[in-house]
Amino acid sequence: MLLLTCPYCGIAAEETELAPGGAAHLTRAGPEASDAAFDAYLFLRDNPKGPHLERWRHAMGCGKWFLAARDTVTHEVYGTYPAQTREPPAEVVARIRARHPGWSWRSAG
Repeated sequence: MLLLTCPYCGIAAEETELAPGGAAHLTRAGPEASDAAFDAYLFLRDNPKGPHLERWRHAMGCGKWFLAARDTVTHEVYGTYPAQTREPPAEVVARIRARHPGWSWRSAG
């Protein structure tokens, strides 16, 4: 079972207490975007094998959204951090790169 620690309340919650919210760090298509760009923003997502940055909500706890870095193959959790963070913290990136040298969050799904 997936176990993520909420960075706000500090509780290690099982996935049954959480609500998934899809990929993290997406750039929203603005009003000037083409229909194709808006369609891609809404519906097209990478489904990576390996490290992935995701949004989660502590639904059965504090109710806040947070971000998590985990491996989609092994379910290893590299870390969690606040949703307002614009990029993954350096320590989370370092944990991922220790297992996956050369990994870049900008090119990650």
